[in-house]
Amino acid sequence: MPNNIAANSLQISQVLYDFIEKEAAPYTGITPDHFWRSLSRIVADFAPRNRELLAKRDALQEQIDAWHKSHDMAYYLAHRDEYKQFLTDIGYLVPEGPDFKVSTWNSDFEISIVSGPQLVVPVMNARYALNAANARWGSLYDALYGTDVIPFTGNEKKGYDPERGQKVIDWADDFLDQAIPLENGRHSQVREYTLINQDGHIVLKVELEDGTYTQLTNQDKLVGWQGFSEAPEALLFVNHGMHIEMQIDDEHFIGKQHHASIRDIVMESAMTTIQDCEDSVAAVDGSDKVSVYRNWLGLMRGTLQANFQKGDKTLTRVLNQDRFYKGTSGETVSMQGRSLLLVRNVGHLMTTDAVLDRQGNEIPEGILDAMVTTLCGLHDLQRNSPFRNSRNGNIYIVKPKMHGPEEAAFTNDLFNAVEDALGLKRNTIKVGVMDEERRTSVNLKECIRAVKERVFFINTGFLDRTGDEIHTSMHAGPFLPKAAVKGEPWISAYEDSNVDIGIRCGFIGKAQIGKGMWAIPDKMADMMMQKVAHPNVGASCAWVPSPTAATLHAIHYHQINVTRTQRRLATRNPASVDDILRIPLMVENKLTPEQIQKEIDNNAQGILGYVVRWIDHGVGCSKVPDINNVGLMEDRATCSISSQHIANWLCHAICSQEQVMESMKRMAKIVDEQNAADPQYLPMAPGYDGIAFQAACDLVFRGMEQPNGYTEPVLHARRKELKEKLAG
Repeated sequence: MPNNIAANSLQISQVLYDFIEKEAAPYTGITPDHFWRSLSRIVADFAPRNRELLAKRDALQEQIDAWHKSHDMAYYLAHRDEYKQFLTDIGYLVPEGPDFKVSTWNSDFEISIVSGPQLVVPVMNARYALNAANARWGSLYDALYGTDVIPFTGNEKKGYDPERGQKVIDWADDFLDQAIPLENGRHSQVREYTLINQDGHIVLKVELEDGTYTQLTNQDKLVGWQGFSEAPEALLFVNHGMHIEMQIDDEHFIGKQHHASIRDIVMESAMTTIQDCEDSVAAVDGSDKVSVYRNWLGLMRGTLQANFQKGDKTLTRVLNQDRFYKGTSGETVSMQGRSLLLVRNVGHLMTTDAVLDRQGNEIPEGILDAMVTTLCGLHDLQRNSPFRNSRNGNIYIVKPKMHGPEEAAFTNDLFNAVEDALGLKRNTIKVGVMDEERRTSVNLKECIRAVKERVFFINTGFLDRTGDEIHTSMHAGPFLPKAAVKGEPWISAYEDSNVDIGIRCGFIGKAQIGKGMWAIPDKMADMMMQKVAHPNVGASCAWVPSPTAATLHAIHYHQINVTRTQRRLATRNPASVDDILRIPLMVENKLTPEQIQKEIDNNAQGILGYVVRWIDHGVGCSKVPDINNVGLMEDRATCSISSQHIANWLCHAICSQEQVMESMKRMAKIVDEQNAADPQYLPMAPGYDGIAFQAACDLVFRGMEQPNGYTEPVLHARRKELKEKLAG
């Protein structure tokens, strides 16, 4: 992008300069000149330190590579204590300081008190961003009817099928028995729900089909209602801090079928949503960055809209209004209509040509993100919107890809500088620490200490974490197949340690402890069976791929009281760093040639299916069919683990370059077939000379060269190459 506006020793792309001047800065009290002057000062102060931190990453990696090259796998396995001491000696492992409690204050209740699902969505796509923001509430009936949670028979009628509808009603009745049980009888036996005034307080009166009456085992679970007490149109209940709205309508076709005229059960679903500027977007220049920032600004100002076609109609999506009820003591009950929005900035690695410094160098992209996303967030704090995001006056920034306490401290200092520049009180910007790099995992307590006054979130993520694990230990030996890696001791120790440290650092009642993504959006029955493990192990939030998945995952938080679980886990022995450092190596290669080829094919197909959309269409995250045509949510994390895994096997001669290239070409044909219905798709075969195919090959064959195994340098360079080619 042309950087043709000079301001305060910076060269700024025209599109970004105009965005700040005409859209982001007005009504904030921050002038464009002040913004650019502040950014120039922050870049001068922090960019050199950013480069030093990246240089330290490279220096540590070189020393780890050298250790493994001079000590074979057998030596490592027999001398793990020596390996751990080596990591301490070089400063990779840092000494653990005294115990402490985080002092984060004033976080919104969705962060500090209530546990529930968390969505992650590419903010670059306005429709997706709005869908996620509006996913605070979702229809349980729709979620059950349209997914495999209730198995499909293949005989369902077109349109509405009453038989399947009855199965939904039965399933929902069982859920109500768990969340809001009755003193006598079951919800499946209810004939009518009404309200009565009991000593000035509204309570629920329930008539059963045998003519007897009962009530809730805990009447306090009823918190509000709509309509008339003798004929309520909606009843609002609460359980474990999450709400359930029972909608009653005996004229609706589903209400007519239901034994108590319930037309729908609406669940409080995505309590929080990460609007992502990083892993799930393809933003490589000033124009792309403005597209990202403009949507975030629209969410903060309440002005974002998305038009889309549904059949022959054009529909417009906007942010949902709040929901209001009559309280049980005569008060008005107001419920937030939208998910609490967090924004994920990029990490410390990448630079952007959207702004150049006084020497003509690209500035760190993370510094630009911090300034611009916070400036946009001022509109929410200053109530320049008909909606409120943070009712407590916070801006929540999730910060990924930090390596160790020094980098966390750098982020804390950067946010201090941004707050000072934009006139914010200290720690208005809250930070989410993504525990997805090995150096962060083994030093998590000290990473939290570095941001203890503003931290609101820690999480785990198997895919990112495994990609970093492979790259860090590239020369230790060949890694197990990806599926087998999940069964190794290090992953459970990593997951448990994250929770243990969060609890011991005082996260209960102050901050979220999160778990990773369910990546198969069409397999909701499997999700319901497996993802219940997340609240069961003390996670107060966990990532889901869609609003429907959020509604279903919310059921788990009604089944499990996470705060009670966390308090119980506080008494267990903490997970061992020694176990986290156990590298998941393939000690004996017992794989057959067929198994090796299958693993390579699976990795290659996943890389190609993701990269071709990233490069050719600028799609940073999408549901990509795998080698078995099962749709998987793919982003840079999945791409990283697959490319690093092949690179590791090439490094240790488990496979050859010729074998991998043959697989890449063969899988390219499969990916072409999977995308054949897309008129805008450009096939990779038979030439294999397109930029997308070359990018995929770069990720694999130059995988060991990539800084910390990240995919961004290759993807950004190749996407820019394509954009320049198209522009020319």
